[in-house]
Amino acid sequence: MEIRRVIELLEDPFAGTLKERQLFLLKKLSKRWKYGVFLKDLAGIFQILNICALKGHPQFTQVMCDLLQICRLPFLKEKSSDELNYATTVKECFSQLGYLMRVPSTEVRIQICDSIISFYSPPPNTNYPDGRTGGFWPTSPRFKAQMVERSGLAETLVLSMALLEQQLEVKLRLLQALQLLSSSSEVNCDLILKAQGARMLCTRMLEPDPSGQLLFCSSEVLWNLLEKGCAEELSSQLSEMDCILCLKEAFLSLLLSGYRQYELQLRNDLLVIISLIAENPTAPLIESGLAKQLILFLTFPEIKTQNPLLHSFKLSLNNEDFEMKKLFFNLIFVMSRDLSALQLFKDGRVLLALLHHANPNRKVERHDWSSIQQEELQLQALATLASVAPLLVDEYMTCQGNTRLLLLLEWCTETDACFGQGYSCHDAGGRGRRKAHMRYCVRLLRAMAALANEQLNQDLCDQGAIGQLLGIMASFEKEGGEDDPVMVEIKTDILLTLSALCEEDLHRKELFGLDGVEIVVRFLKLSTANFYSGLGHNKLILSTVDSVWSCIVGCYMTEDLFLEKEGVLLLLDLLQSCPQCMQNEVLGTLLELCDNPKTLPYMSAWRGGQEGQTTAALLTHLWREEERELGVRRHPSGMIADVKKPILSAYQEDASAEPLPADRPSASVMDVTENLRSKIYSIFCHLGFESLPGLTTEDYVTLVIIRRYLDFKVGEVWEEITRRLELEGVRPVSPDEVALQAVAEAAENVAQVAASQQAELLELQQKKDMDEEQLMYSEIRSNHKQEELITKSWEHFVAKTSDYKILLESKKYQENCIESSKVKTEDDGSVFHPTRISGLYVTNFCGRVVTVESTPTHLTGGALAHTELALERVPIQGGAPQKLPIASQNQEILHQSQMPVK
Repeated sequence: MEIRRVIELLEDPFAGTLKERQLFLLKKLSKRWKYGVFLKDLAGIFQILNICALKGHPQFTQVMCDLLQICRLPFLKEKSSDELNYATTVKECFSQLGYLMRVPSTEVRIQICDSIISFYSPPPNTNYPDGRTGGFWPTSPRFKAQMVERSGLAETLVLSMALLEQQLEVKLRLLQALQLLSSSSEVNCDLILKAQGARMLCTRMLEPDPSGQLLFCSSEVLWNLLEKGCAEELSSQLSEMDCILCLKEAFLSLLLSGYRQYELQLRNDLLVIISLIAENPTAPLIESGLAKQLILFLTFPEIKTQNPLLHSFKLSLNNEDFEMKKLFFNLIFVMSRDLSALQLFKDGRVLLALLHHANPNRKVERHDWSSIQQEELQLQALATLASVAPLLVDEYMTCQGNTRLLLLLEWCTETDACFGQGYSCHDAGGRGRRKAHMRYCVRLLRAMAALANEQLNQDLCDQGAIGQLLGIMASFEKEGGEDDPVMVEIKTDILLTLSALCEEDLHRKELFGLDGVEIVVRFLKLSTANFYSGLGHNKLILSTVDSVWSCIVGCYMTEDLFLEKEGVLLLLDLLQSCPQCMQNEVLGTLLELCDNPKTLPYMSAWRGGQEGQTTAALLTHLWREEERELGVRRHPSGMIADVKKPILSAYQEDASAEPLPADRPSASVMDVTENLRSKIYSIFCHLGFESLPGLTTEDYVTLVIIRRYLDFKVGEVWEEITRRLELEGVRPVSPDEVALQAVAEAAENVAQVAASQQAELLELQQKKDMDEEQLMYSEIRSNHKQEELITKSWEHFVAKTSDYKILLESKKYQENCIESSKVKTEDDGSVFHPTRISGLYVTNFCGRVVTVESTPTHLTGGALAHTELALERVPIQGGAPQKLPIASQNQEILHQSQMPVK
């Protein structure tokens, strides 16, 4: 009610003469808040502030200062939902707070900045009344910060800097507020950049300031923008000439005259900002002269010069100067992306200064870096050289870079009391050893050898680089132990360096020799599970395949050694198990080796996997996988689906819709080099298309397409020529049109012949499958018939033992069989023996001989005699005869005792 009455009094047009009354009520009102400002009162307070700002009287200005001090108090809420309910009101009030910077009063502006600063300071520990008794609570700590972000206050404050040209105190306080805003939120950083805050701060950082706080606060805000804002936008704003000139003057002033700790740190911060600007290729670093002066200082003290700027420049070798030296190395790396800076590097002898740190036998002077600092600078210099030296080949040769690097590499393999400290980010994995130095030295050698500069590579080979690198690899294998990422990277770079050196020279391949072949074969034996280990073995194996292609293929001596070590078999194993991204390189290497006639027997003898897959089967499988990846249309059986487009891929159809320029190869031509099909066809041309072992019908169907790949590709190219002529609206002359039609018909006929052959193969396979199916069914029927016969035989046997008539019939049948099997004509002098021998009957039951002996009559007492049958029961299923137990024998005798015996 009081706030509403005060507002009504201030806005009353008839209360213009009641100024003392208005001031009295305003002062009384400003004293009513003890614990803080209620959220519900905040809108009224800012409405009063706007009315006082419009009046412009000095007495009202003082009231504004009192009310702004109230805003520094905590914001209070009576309900837990007040933050949500009054969020829009608070956001609008904060926006008006920024617009109050228009009031031309130093006190008001300082109060505004202090209020903003208070938003990010912790609230005082105050005991508020209990909310259950009608009290209140302070808002959450993040509430004010969130409202500041939504209100766009940071953008308004940046725009108000134009009003503070002559108010240094207000400007410093405003920079402190911007420093808090930029350090607390990415949203505020984006708002500052949106208002061109980076450019505005940079151009005003060198205004007169006896305290030196203006430069410090401005650089802090720029640093916050660099960390949390958009780096591209920041670089774009600072890349203007006036900003670069201001940065140049500020940096040189601190570099030459700064000696305090915070001045040295501020100097390094500015150097980081300059490095960010250097990443922008449009930044006028060279035009402003800053780049030349930076190169002058970054080569000090390695390069002696008489420039007057260096007379008062000294390095105190403290941590700040050491950090500046590393930042200079980083600046060289960033500036090397701009080719216009290379001439400055040549004039400033940057390469010589970097190679100075790569010297392993450099004498340590009295006033020099510590051993740990020297190691870190040496590693960073080598890392920088890997990017700069390939751009300055002439200077590299002039400085004898190859000699320096090979000496450093030899020093890395020595075993003495010098060990790496491992404190640098470049020294990962090298603590206690010189492995980190070797890593960056080998990386630099790889970068230089990859340039294919014949003079440089010849110099490396003349100094024994090939033997030295092979010796390092042999020492690694001799030491053994588990590989780490650094060691795997070193091996990979060495193999790539050797590949670059030996690729085009037969003599260097001979120098690669047996030692190199053994190393390559050892790496090819690595398990394919290492592809996914995360240590870099995939790169190592890929570089190994590249070394086979570059260092072995083309030299019959090394090729024969490679074949003797079963290298071709290892390549085929790798081809079977490697990821798809490596198959092209492995196939290309195998194709090059196929020019050696000794390779073909190895490829024919190879059997891979548990199923013993042959080379031809593997290649046909790869062909099908490649066509499936390319989207070639095929029937489910593998037959050609479209005789007009037998091998056309999906992306070729998409590319054919647009005409291409004359200097760009067509999709059909690019298809030959970008997939595996041409290499597979070429390998089959060496292996042959006939009498290939281990192929299924599906493989033979695929082989029909492979065999005619060249014919299909020729027809595809001519069809593409015809289509491009139609797209460009060109009609060929009549003879050419007839020729194009003849070529298209011939290609289609070839595809039809291939499709018919595939159909015949599939038909033969289907017939074979049906025959095998019928044979299987016949076998099943035979098995069932045999089971029935066995069952009947058993039933007949049981019937004979239980029914005497059946037994007599069986006996009679056997006797008839015996009589019918006898020879009818008797030869003179032949002796025949009767089958009845002294009361013994020899009878054949079911293929077994059973002897029946008549029981003597004196024991039986009559004509009816019991017979003792020594029967030998044989299982129907076969097997050795088994004696019946005594009980079963007795039982059988009792059953047969009633049988009459003749």
